Amino acid sequence: MIENVVKVDPSTSRRFSPEVRRGLLGLGLGNALEWYDWMVFGLLSAFIGPNFFPDRDPLSATLNTLAVFAVGFAFRPLGGVLLGLFADRIGRRRVMLTSILLMASTTLLIAVTPSYSVIGVWSGVILVASRIIQGISTGIEAPLSTSHAVELAPEGREGMVAGMMSLYVNTGILMASLVSFLCSLTLGAAAMGSWGWRVPFIIGAVFGLVVLYLRRTLPETLRPEEVAEASGGTVWSGIRKHWLGVLAIIFVVGAAQAYNYAWNTGLPTAARSNFKEDPTIVFALTTALAVVLVAGSWVVGKLTDGKAMSRWFIVTRLLAIPSVFLMLLYVRPGIGGFAAVLLGGSVVLVLNMTIYNVVSTSLMPKNIRGTGVALGYGIGVAIFGGTASYLLVWFQSLHADWIFPTYVAVLSALSVIFYVLARRSSGIFVGK
Repeated sequence: MIENVVKVDPSTSRRFSPEVRRGLLGLGLGNALEWYDWMVFGLLSAFIGPNFFPDRDPLSATLNTLAVFAVGFAFRPLGGVLLGLFADRIGRRRVMLTSILLMASTTLLIAVTPSYSVIGVWSGVILVASRIIQGISTGIEAPLSTSHAVELAPEGREGMVAGMMSLYVNTGILMASLVSFLCSLTLGAAAMGSWGWRVPFIIGAVFGLVVLYLRRTLPETLRPEEVAEASGGTVWSGIRKHWLGVLAIIFVVGAAQAYNYAWNTGLPTAARSNFKEDPTIVFALTTALAVVLVAGSWVVGKLTDGKAMSRWFIVTRLLAIPSVFLMLLYVRPGIGGFAAVLLGGSVVLVLNMTIYNVVSTSLMPKNIRGTGVALGYGIGVAIFGGTASYLLVWFQSLHADWIFPTYVAVLSALSVIFYVLARRSSGIFVGK
């Protein structure tokens, strides 16, 4: 049963009503939680690995943990399809509550799971199972929360919605970096490797309870007649009709996430594992990157509000092609080189990460948006985002540093090509 359906008349006002603001807060904080939990795992992979896998070789243990990181991504398409279909058939609100419940409970489970030395291989089994459930949760959270927010907001405010949702996402990333940095600074490397890595996960679980409370009054955006008309057959026939849009979303999301995870987890992991940089300084620099992303997302939202989102997307995505090669400047130990690369690529990163979800939402009509956007998002993140950190560290360990930036540059170019083709084929359904 659909209750509390929000009806927005775009002709009356471009302001956000109190009900819409509360809805955006609940959606945004949920995004912050998902990214906090996801990024903490990537940032602390060098500490988590030896606790859940045999620690005879620290690099191998770290790569095992990054492989588990990628496993979570592999289940995002499944979560996107299953929960996205429910979102198109029963409404957005209940699915948004479910995604947060799954993420918060598994984050707590990871925090309290005994190490490999205590329960053997079962520690790795529990870790993998938790990451699978988190992958299912995240497979719907990011795409549907943005779609839900766009549907809540008045027409023409897509740029501001993009900025607000990206602000929350980057706040989650900032929290992950800041909490990791403060724990490392306070506890020291030895304690972090032994038990201190669990503290950020406990904080994430508590944060999840707060978000779950806030989402209890989340407004619904599907009207009863829209739900009544929805069925598995009509949704999938719509997906087949707009298959080019789904393909475009895969590359729009995949290229952005490959760049993002390279900067936020791949480079920091390489700095700690391959080049043995001081972890406290590395966490401090990733926190600085997160601050840039938080402030930048708000600025980009202001700049793009009421503007043609498609033009902004094409320009910023083309800028990503040369900027990703900055990582070739960091091929040997040196915290200065790491800082220059990490912060030097942040401007183009924030431009791309602020608008890509709204751009993806614009490629799907409302009646199949939950399934279509989540399917494309899940596949794109699973194939290209989830493997980015592993590939970057692996290629660096093989002294083939040039391969990864070339790979991301190709993905960025393909995302522009498929986006233009999809827009010419079906048009866009949000913004202009």
